[in-house]
Amino acid sequence: MAKGQLMSNLDIVNDCDRLPYYESDPGKYSDLLSTCYKFHLHGSPIVGYMPHWVVEEMPWGEGWLVDHTQKLVSPHTDYDSVESQSRLIRETLERAKERDKFKVLRRWRNELHSVVGMSGEVSMERAGSALFGIITYGAHLTAYVGDGDRMKIWVPRRASNKHTYGGMLDNTVAGGISKGEKPFECLVREAEEEASLPEGVVRKHAKPCGTVSYFLIRDAKAGGETGLLQPECQFVYDLELGADIIPKPNDDEVEDFQLWGVDKVQKAIAEGQFKPNCALVLLDFFIRHGILTPDNEADYAEIVSRLHRKLPFPTS
Repeated sequence: MAKGQLMSNLDIVNDCDRLPYYESDPGKYSDLLSTCYKFHLHGSPIVGYMPHWVVEEMPWGEGWLVDHTQKLVSPHTDYDSVESQSRLIRETLERAKERDKFKVLRRWRNELHSVVGMSGEVSMERAGSALFGIITYGAHLTAYVGDGDRMKIWVPRRASNKHTYGGMLDNTVAGGISKGEKPFECLVREAEEEASLPEGVVRKHAKPCGTVSYFLIRDAKAGGETGLLQPECQFVYDLELGADIIPKPNDDEVEDFQLWGVDKVQKAIAEGQFKPNCALVLLDFFIRHGILTPDNEADYAEIVSRLHRKLPFPTS
């Protein structure tokens, strides 16, 4: 797309939901996945896609079965418990980090994600999730003031020194869900940490509004290696605030918050100023609030469908 050209809403979806659909382009879909290895746990279905170059660089060790003919990666059958598989994954990623095999591991979080579904018991360090291509989960909140033509949305700007999407616009509150954490508890925690929103206000007034799911293929803006396959599912919430509650940065993740009208938010989305998945959460917000409709958006049905992609791995 030419520099300065505005993106359509469907362009915005395509910028985040990047894995081709088999139904739309079977050749492109097959060509991409033919170069990937399928990752699964002991006795589980496939839970992730790994690019071949990740498999080639990963210091596997004897605990793994790596089948280069069928392009499969799994723990050895001796590792058949939750504890042993979690330990094997942790030790392998720690070894890769010590050898500086992957740039994404330089941002080690000491946060664990479930490997299979949000409540799965086998865990993985968050920084390594994109290397294995597993589904990760987050909670995103859109805080707004007023309704109809008077609606305004609280928009934060990410700190410019963040390694991922530094300086881009974000949802009012957003964060990854750790292993064993409920989506709403994640939201409450992140709302206080990122936006100084009182816990009581969030617990009483934040409304769950479903999910947004997509299959990202990481580019340079995400930081670290490009081409990593990263399916994600975000639990989305709305929070109507009074004029007396103003989000404020409470850590080094956010530079500031601005209260913008809907038109200004839509223009910033079209200019590509928002972190890609946060733009999708806002499109979902506009649909649910009747701002984006079949009458003013020619690609409405396609956009609605694409905001709720069925991911190819277990989600529970």
